[in-house]
Amino acid sequence: MGERDQPQKHLVNKKGKSSSVVWEHFGFEEADVDQTQIICKICFTVVSAPLGNTTNLFNHLKFKHRPIYDQLMVKKQKVQKTTPMTSSTIQSSIKDTLFSATPYPSSSEKHKKITDAVSYFLAKDMCPFSTVENEGFKKLINTLDKRYALPSRHYFTRVALPALYEKRRAEVASEVLKAEHFAATTDLWSSSKMEPYISLTIHYIDEDFNLNTKCLQMAFIPEDHTGQNIAHGLREAIVAWGLNEEKLICITTDNASNMKLAAEVNGWMRLQCFGHRLHLAIENAMKDSRIDCAMGVWKKLISSFSYSWKKKRDLAEAQKLLNLPAHSLKTECPTRWGSRQAMIDRVLEQQKAIAQVLSSDRKFRHLTLSWQDIDVLEAINKCLSPLLEFTDALSGEKYISVSFLKPTLHLFNNSVLEVQEDDTELAKSIKQKIVDYLNDKYSDPATQELLDMASALDPRFKLKYVSEDNRGSIEDKLTAEMKSLINVMNAPLETAAMAPDVTEDAAAPTKKKKGLGSFFKVTTDKTAGPLLQQDHAIALELQSYLQTETLDAEEDPLKWWRESQRFFPRLSNLARKYLCIPATSCSSERVFSTGGNIVSCSRSSLKPDHVDRLVFLAKNL
Repeated sequence: MGERDQPQKHLVNKKGKSSSVVWEHFGFEEADVDQTQIICKICFTVVSAPLGNTTNLFNHLKFKHRPIYDQLMVKKQKVQKTTPMTSSTIQSSIKDTLFSATPYPSSSEKHKKITDAVSYFLAKDMCPFSTVENEGFKKLINTLDKRYALPSRHYFTRVALPALYEKRRAEVASEVLKAEHFAATTDLWSSSKMEPYISLTIHYIDEDFNLNTKCLQMAFIPEDHTGQNIAHGLREAIVAWGLNEEKLICITTDNASNMKLAAEVNGWMRLQCFGHRLHLAIENAMKDSRIDCAMGVWKKLISSFSYSWKKKRDLAEAQKLLNLPAHSLKTECPTRWGSRQAMIDRVLEQQKAIAQVLSSDRKFRHLTLSWQDIDVLEAINKCLSPLLEFTDALSGEKYISVSFLKPTLHLFNNSVLEVQEDDTELAKSIKQKIVDYLNDKYSDPATQELLDMASALDPRFKLKYVSEDNRGSIEDKLTAEMKSLINVMNAPLETAAMAPDVTEDAAAPTKKKKGLGSFFKVTTDKTAGPLLQQDHAIALELQSYLQTETLDAEEDPLKWWRESQRFFPRLSNLARKYLCIPATSCSSERVFSTGGNIVSCSRSSLKPDHVDRLVFLAKNL
């Protein structure tokens, strides 16, 4: 029977949109509602095509109805030529397909990692939570990974950041509890909303002789800032972190009377911040009528240039003409003596350019510096310039600083601030006032002993800067503290001294006949032997340390102790105890700088608890 002799059937077309031309020759029976059997309209043969795959349909026409297949292929090519290429007809790459796939589930590991990274970014870089709602940030995240759905601002505020804080706080607590001894710094600060905060940072040296600094809090303190209230707040903070107060070696603060009283109330050893003390010494030295007169002129001069764009323009032109550095004038911050020195140094540098600008302005011509003003400026600059490097060096928190105090004071007295023959009377007065003030404030016996101990345990200095009168007492204190340390190396020795002599008891029944030499033996106290050996070992360790070659001043003392602790086990423990003390309270000042970056004008409504958490994360992540 031929193709045309087949019984005719009424076939219906494929439901929906059919993009392929092959469906012109195939259809379905009317009774086949689900259209599961594909039937050829030419021979009415059922053709298997799973999921509507047209490959089998083309093959059926190719092998059963060749002429129709050839016509169909020509028609297909014409359709492809006339049909424009669109984004829907272009095959996507595997990469694009993956990126346009479904979003990550919020419980997936990838989603959690990206969310944690965003939380870290917000906390570490002190960014507002509203950052996640900014269009630019959303576009950045979408470009990096289209499958990641950025959580809302409230999620980071109420869930992600609190979880990150709790996690990091537990880690910090675990780390600080391992410290055998620690030092601290504290200070008071008011935010832009005039909300008072108190900071607390601790510093310790771990078993690997690494100096660690941790910010424990920047707590809101609405009570009166009396010494008793500050003492109570600091003690509560120490207890809240589970720290043993007896392990606190020293606390470094500024010279405010309430801070002094707080340390006395708690019975803590207090070290005055060298930066604050030096600032007060310089302020005391600046109390001179010649300086007061010149300062009035300087401030008016700087002000006239700061608030006039014309003078700034004229100054830039004068700098080019005179081949001077293109530097702007600096202003003074009353709480930072270094800003005064920087202002004076800049005025002296730009003296000719300033004079040229003022000479063409009648209104401000009287501000031109006289030779007397120049002499005052040069005297102050000569005295203060060398002190900047010492302040910067002693303000660090990533290296040992307390052992530098005695050498620094020695250098101030004997070289840096020593009166020279060519000094002017004003320069001599400034130097003498600074030296006398510092010597008086650091003459306290307890402070001297602390600084001597720290200097003696620094292999760069040892007893070099300890006075001859105090060397004996410092060696005695070192010896006493070495004895008080519970050293594991001494445990077997002490156990042997306290244990009964089992050998003699076992040998008692079989009494051995004494020889003639036994009558000449000296009877000794068997319990005194180990103690004498311990005292000898301590004395030998101390003398060996003092007699070793002094370390170069540029070398790292912690690295030296790390390599030498097996030779000086007791002294190395004392080094970890004393060398962790910071010479300044700059660590607390840095905490407040972080707080100022967080409590900005756009975030002035942050609650104190949130401020404490954000500062903690920014400093400890």
